[in-house]
Amino acid sequence: MKFEDLDLNDGVLDALYDMRFEDCTPIQEKCIPEILSGRDVLGVAQTGTGKTAAYLLPVLSKLADGGYPENKINCIVMSPTRELAQQIDQAMQGFAYYLDGVSSVAVYGGNDGNRYDQELKSLQLGADVVIATPGRFISHISLGNVDLSQVSFFILDEADRMLDMGFSEDIMTIAKKLPETCQTIMFSATMPKKIEDLAKTLLKNPVEVKLAVSKPAEKIHQMAYVCHETQKLGIVKDIFKNNDLKRVIIFCGSKMKVKQVAGALQRMKINCGEMHSDLGQAERDDMMFKFKSGQYDVIVATDIIARGIDIDDIQMVINYDVPHDAEDYVHRIGRTARAERDGSAITLISDDDMIYFQQIEKFLEKEVEKLPLPEGLGEAPEYRRSTAKSRRRKDRDRQSHKDKKERNNRGGRKPAEGSDAERNGGKDGKDNGQRRQKRQNRQDNRDGQDNTARQNDGKKRADNQEGSNSRGRKGQKPQDKKGGKDQQQNGGKNQRRAKGQQSTAKEQPTDNNRKPNRNKTKREGQGKLKNGNGKGQRSDNRTEGQYRSTKYDIREDTMAPAQKKESALKKLIKKPLKWFHSFGKK
Repeated sequence: MKFEDLDLNDGVLDALYDMRFEDCTPIQEKCIPEILSGRDVLGVAQTGTGKTAAYLLPVLSKLADGGYPENKINCIVMSPTRELAQQIDQAMQGFAYYLDGVSSVAVYGGNDGNRYDQELKSLQLGADVVIATPGRFISHISLGNVDLSQVSFFILDEADRMLDMGFSEDIMTIAKKLPETCQTIMFSATMPKKIEDLAKTLLKNPVEVKLAVSKPAEKIHQMAYVCHETQKLGIVKDIFKNNDLKRVIIFCGSKMKVKQVAGALQRMKINCGEMHSDLGQAERDDMMFKFKSGQYDVIVATDIIARGIDIDDIQMVINYDVPHDAEDYVHRIGRTARAERDGSAITLISDDDMIYFQQIEKFLEKEVEKLPLPEGLGEAPEYRRSTAKSRRRKDRDRQSHKDKKERNNRGGRKPAEGSDAERNGGKDGKDNGQRRQKRQNRQDNRDGQDNTARQNDGKKRADNQEGSNSRGRKGQKPQDKKGGKDQQQNGGKNQRRAKGQQSTAKEQPTDNNRKPNRNKTKREGQGKLKNGNGKGQRSDNRTEGQYRSTKYDIREDTMAPAQKKESALKKLIKKPLKWFHSFGKK
């Protein structure tokens, strides 16, 4: 069917004619009439089949025909990534080139303050079509920058990807603020159970359009190399050496691997760039612009560009790492053989990835061609078929990988669903339960030993403390019969005598009511003394009852006040008088 046969606005048809779009794809042929009639639509089709035009063309046509409020947001298009939001915005500008009264704005994170001000102004003035990522749009809603009371179209593009990234709560938050008369349209490349549940919640009596769910295009020539991890880079070098490749995407499993592969290709003088989440938004935009414009022949990337990115002339896709999900494999290789072109996809299968690629082959219902290794790289490992037990183990690892990925996207933790025996079943579950019980018993034994050791240590410390206290009591002097109790020092130690005091002199008992002999005190170096710790200590032969036992020994109120010291001036005056009197005596 041709676009002219559809009931589209003349301005939209003129734009399609200038872009040389004449024939509809199957998904466009079935979805556009239903959207024009006002029905909710659930479209499921493989990537690269024209889903973006399938919802933009009828919505733009209805907006151009009129009947919708001005200076209000009439359509919201949700996108999982910034790159896809930018691509939808570019397609929107092309399709609406002859529509003067239709405006649009792309809203996504990672921009500077100027870009945010532009978004805010467009949202407040009421752009007709808002293309946004869920996180940034929720931020504007929470700040009161968005009026959703007049929205007529709510579109979810790549809905399965948004749910995988943990945006289900954000989508439901936005959907609850929309009017009940809003027409909802969902497009997805896959149809898992969670998409069905979301469709039942959001869509009202929808029309379901399903075409070749999750199957790669038939024009993609799929090949694979079975190799060791250390042989992968040599295979990539051989591919570029024997082929004149200008438009290639290399997918890696991590951003660290992306950096390593991109660096190796640059050392080979291959004009390549890299695309991963460590890049800022400006760097990502510049990287995609250079690749689309042909400044870069090769781009090494994570799955950040595996979905929705429309680059028609990709010659080859190389899976440097095997994806752990068959759907991710379909999306990756779907970047090539677009718009009726041919393309090829090569996957490098290491020892650890064999089980995952066998799952992909099972999903594709065919065996992918295995190529021999280039000369000089050594022998390839044997492509082993997995047993039932290894498949169960790999399935558990795969499920745990997906759960971890979902938790990271949501920023939370997912509780375990049942015990190991319930998840695995049969003998494996029993063995896991026995091993878990043995680990628990060993842990209990270690805990008991640790508690016993701690109790013994505490008992030893208590015995040592008691011994030190008893030794301190033995070091005390016996009570004097005449003077009452002897003076005690800190910790039960003997009182040290001051410098200059005779060590042979015994302590002289003193009467509490008699003042000490100040001359004798000065002569014997008493008064203010220093103990063994270097602290000031009063010791003028008074008993313990005349002191207050604290950190610093302070006299009690009952003892006689200390004699006031003479000033320096008085000493100076007395000195010649003493000399004069002594001279007279002589």
